[in-house]
Amino acid sequence: MSRRIDYYFTPISPWAFLGSERFHAIAAKAEAEIAYRPVNYGTIFPASGGLPLAKRAPQRQAYRLVELRRWADYLGIPLNPTPTTFPQSDELAALTVIAADEAGADVGTLCTALGRAIWVEDRDISRVETLCEIVERCGADPALVERAGSDDIRARRDTYTEQALAAGVFGAPSYVLDGEIFWGQDRLDFLERALAGK
Repeated sequence: MSRRIDYYFTPISPWAFLGSERFHAIAAKAEAEIAYRPVNYGTIFPASGGLPLAKRAPQRQAYRLVELRRWADYLGIPLNPTPTTFPQSDELAALTVIAADEAGADVGTLCTALGRAIWVEDRDISRVETLCEIVERCGADPALVERAGSDDIRARRDTYTEQALAAGVFGAPSYVLDGEIFWGQDRLDFLERALAGK
């Protein structure tokens, strides 16, 4: 029986993007199921003592840029830490991921493509036209973007957000395996060890 990783994230997180391909490779190697849980960090941050980026102290904002550059260089992943399109709303992209998961689309490829659109291509994934193009490029039906606006898809995101809070999630990305949280793409080594039983 395969193990399940609950993947709590937002499609606009640069950290989720930096870890996306590696995370999916780790899960595939371990034959682990990924439960995609794009959640509302506008709800999670206030409940967990976190702050949205714009409200963080200048020192923290500056260090975030240093770390993004370090990690992108270390991982060999192209990344622009200051895209002109950021910050942007993550709502429609998150809902589109849920709709894509429901439809059986390749959600891993979609998640990576959404991150690349912002952090490499400097695109605004809150725009319907942009999302439709990315979804189609990932081999899925662009009609998923319309499906994303439905009440039941929105309700599912609310449920995932409640599940995240109940699990103790406070940041993105968070990988939860057997009730244990691994926060941040820089914890993927520990997730891999846990999947290997170490």
